[in-house]
Amino acid sequence: MDLKNSRVIYLKGVLFVIAGMLAAGGILMEAPSVKILVLLGIAIWSFARAYYFAFYVIEHYVDRGFRFAGLWDFLKYLVRKKVRN
Repeated sequence: MDLKNSRVIYLKGVLFVIAGMLAAGGILMEAPSVKILVLLGIAIWSFARAYYFAFYVIEHYVDRGFRFAGLWDFLKYLVRKKVRN
């Protein structure tokens, strides 16, 4: 399904943030400590940067001709690129 409605797209983004906050809150409730908070923050930041890298950096600086539809497409792209080299 290809989302075209901008309101639904924004709703989806808000739901991702809510789900992430609930999950992070659940982790912190299970193991409440500054160490867990910092490690969780680093993990979230690192995965967000990896996602940005997979979609923005690759498309704009490495291979302008390829558009990724998801992480699975990115992994297939990496495998195909490795086979070609």
